[in-house]
Amino acid sequence: MIELRDVTVRFGSVDAVRDVSLTVESGEWIALIGPNGAGKTSMLRAMCRLVAFRGEIELDGQSVRRLSRRELARVIAFVPQTPVTPHELTVAEYVLLGRTPYLAYLGDESRSDRFAAQRALDRLELLSFADRPLGSLSGGELQRAVLARALAQEAPILMLDEPTTALDLGRQQQALELIDSLRGDGLTVVSTLHDLTLAGQYADRLVLLDRGAVVAQGSPEDVLSVENVESYYDASVRVVREEGRVFVLPLRR
Repeated sequence: MIELRDVTVRFGSVDAVRDVSLTVESGEWIALIGPNGAGKTSMLRAMCRLVAFRGEIELDGQSVRRLSRRELARVIAFVPQTPVTPHELTVAEYVLLGRTPYLAYLGDESRSDRFAAQRALDRLELLSFADRPLGSLSGGELQRAVLARALAQEAPILMLDEPTTALDLGRQQQALELIDSLRGDGLTVVSTLHDLTLAGQYADRLVLLDRGAVVAQGSPEDVLSVENVESYYDASVRVVREEGRVFVLPLRR
């Protein structure tokens, strides 16, 4: 579904992403991992055509450069680390904005648009928050509202930049389990994740970036080795493998 060929993102004289080639299959969950400044967010934003890039990025064989913003928004729902969340909007109003790519210019929301927003609120357990202004929510509640807006968009590709940052442990699990369950409908997920244990449990494939380049990719079992984590994160860790799952545990030096 997604193919990157020799993609480079440059800011000034610095290459945030360097000659990255990558293929993401339909229904797959890819997690981009790596230390701060590795290029994970820049790579996501390039796929959404939010930053200029060299090389080629295709969605189902079509260059993203040839898609209008509306067409691209019908294919990719992007959840940034710091989304714009106007304090005065209610949760219901904000989630309904996810239907914007389907509305005619100056057109009103249809019944199907309102149903999609309602379903997203229900899935994120936000129905009781529907009339609350965004400014009254906690960080975790706001994060769930942002994810609900993305789900209301009903795009076949979901891109998430650190989706669990503001969530407590239980909400992290709920959000990631929900995202995983949606893949049964063919949803393709590309996310960045700082928590390597979560990345190892939920993603099908990990792509380890360092200084803008892909230095390792493959299954969590292959990528999350002590050698890789210590080399690229400058961290002391223990890696535990149990029943096909990988856990990365920090060790005090």
